[in-house]
Amino acid sequence: MEEQPFYFHIDLYKHPEKFEQIKHVQEFSHKAGLVKGDDDVLGIVFKGVGKSFDQEAFKGNLVNGTFIQFSDSTYSHDVLISQTIADKINAKTGDEITVHFFQDPPRFRKLKISGIYETNLAEYFDSKIIIGDLKLIQRLNDWPDSVAGGLEIYVKDIEKVDQVYTQIGESMDYDLFIEKASEKYVQVFEWLGLVSRQVVILLFIILTVVCVNMISVILILVMERTQMIGLLKAMGANNRVIRNIFVYQGIHLITRGLIFGNMIGLGLCFLQDKFKFIHLNPHDYYMSYVPIGWNWPVVIGLNVLIFVVVTIVLLVPTAIVSRINPIKAIRFD
Repeated sequence: MEEQPFYFHIDLYKHPEKFEQIKHVQEFSHKAGLVKGDDDVLGIVFKGVGKSFDQEAFKGNLVNGTFIQFSDSTYSHDVLISQTIADKINAKTGDEITVHFFQDPPRFRKLKISGIYETNLAEYFDSKIIIGDLKLIQRLNDWPDSVAGGLEIYVKDIEKVDQVYTQIGESMDYDLFIEKASEKYVQVFEWLGLVSRQVVILLFIILTVVCVNMISVILILVMERTQMIGLLKAMGANNRVIRNIFVYQGIHLITRGLIFGNMIGLGLCFLQDKFKFIHLNPHDYYMSYVPIGWNWPVVIGLNVLIFVVVTIVLLVPTAIVSRINPIKAIRFD
């Protein structure tokens, strides 16, 4: 759990603006230990962070209390514990806990819980991570203030993470190691990839159902209008004109369906985005509610795709028009 110390005031840390896609850089370090509650002893990993920690990005995970109050002269005694750990040791904001650190000789510190966080990533963070001051780890390990266990790098565009990875790898010293979050937490990203594939499969199934339903509707219309088709043919209308009548009728139904469907679907998404009334089990889904992403190009593209595909499919059932005999159609009952 513990890293080898390195001098983190490198060019990447001091001048992240040199890398166009880097959003933020912050130092950290880990140290294993035990936290003692009223009745239980729990194994934890103390994560030390500094003043450069992006508190604004972390604010959404803070469920109670405040963030660590850093000191210029000494280390802060404030820590953040997860809701999972708080429940296990029966602790709350404002309580004091004793953390025993694994080293020779063993050391312990009494620390104050300033806040409680929850990321819903229990397997990776909530079940073991306590966030505190990096200076405490530096003091325990007899490190100078200029070293840490590593740097966390946040990128602006997740699609360009490989490009940033290559740029950093080419610029850093050979004794340093860089690892992407997608490689460190493979299972989480595989789960996200599975969700994305399920969305594509679901959309394909929905599109298939829509096409089958529209074919059924047009076939019913053709059967109900058999006598009309016979009269039109007897009056000189060709198959193309008659087929277009049913195609236009189908397009009218598709348009109405898309309008009402978008109103209902986007309306429900808007309500979910605002009120989050559809909940999930965070231990299974890593989130407590169904998130909504407003990707308008995808919404517009999906509507266009459905409109075009279903319109083309309408040509299949209307082909039966060319096989209708006008004499038999007029006598059809």
